[in-house]
Amino acid sequence: MSITLTFNELRRIKDSLPDGSMGIIAEKLDINVETVRNYFGGTNYNDGESIGIHLEPGPDGGIVTLDDTTILELAKEIAGM
Repeated sequence: MSITLTFNELRRIKDSLPDGSMGIIAEKLDINVETVRNYFGGTNYNDGESIGIHLEPGPDGGIVTLDDTTILELAKEIAGM
């Protein structure tokens, strides 16, 4: 299932996470923590991967389409959203 939202919406979700949440998500999904950070707009592709995030320039930081919402759903659960 894919979802489309603004980049700023994605960053607001990331910013609402408590410290250490990226590591918790990575551990639960058995992926590299840098891959989780890249999902939220990071660009460390030496240590992490890009996993289904597509960015298009535009207002409010641009449009983001996420091919897989698993990381987003875990982040929202951790943030209490």
